Amino acid sequence: MSLRSSLVFLLALLTGAAASGLTAVAGEGAARSLLAGLAATGLAVQFYNRLIATEDGTVQPPSSAGAGAGEGESNG
Repeated sequence: MSLRSSLVFLLALLTGAAASGLTAVAGEGAARSLLAGLAATGLAVQFYNRLIATEDGTVQPPSSAGAGAGEGESNG
């Protein structure tokens, strides 16, 4: 397992543990706390995977979503 993958999973597990703990402190039951932690962990894996740069060092270009024909350096 690469260092990047380990870091993504560690941060996701910490996020899930924090969400589970905060849900338990809020007075919810153990089942709801566990489900909240698992949901937060699943979403955090995707979030941290996109947030942390790739190992090969290539820079990902920003997506061109929303760039219309009227936008660009040549216009005005």
